[in-house]
Amino acid sequence: MDTRPSPPNLDDQAAQLIAAVNNAMTTPTHYRDHTPLPTTGTTPPVTQPGRPPMSQRATDTSALLLSGSVLTLAAGGAISGILWASGHADPTTIALIAAAPISIAVPILALSRLMARAKDAAAALPTEQHHHYNAPVTQDQRTINTRTSGMWASTRNQMSDSD
Repeated sequence: MDTRPSPPNLDDQAAQLIAAVNNAMTTPTHYRDHTPLPTTGTTPPVTQPGRPPMSQRATDTSALLLSGSVLTLAAGGAISGILWASGHADPTTIALIAAAPISIAVPILALSRLMARAKDAAAALPTEQHHHYNAPVTQDQRTINTRTSGMWASTRNQMSDSD
């Protein structure tokens, strides 16, 4: 005698599956209440402070543009500062390229002119040198010009006798 269970009939299984699908299709999955919402008063809506009411897409685009402009300003300012500090760009050129508003461009130009005048004044001042000798000193004065391919160098030594 065989004690093993008999395999299920495929037709019975298919019928159970079809019945489960039909049951799932007839069961409602949502419900919409069509009753009107109660009103709380007759006062018209008041505009709230902050951003005006917009669609979600318009809000996302606005936030994207604002954050992009802040990042662009920060990157441009950093690059301009590096170029100006390294001496590879003129402040006037930086102001014109950035199309800075007049309230920003005027102080930049004024500061650049002030710095240029201070630099010229410092270069015009003679450097004060003090030499103290305890023995006779001989200074050699010669000019040596050296030319190689693409480079020219000049060394100037001045000669004078001092006690």
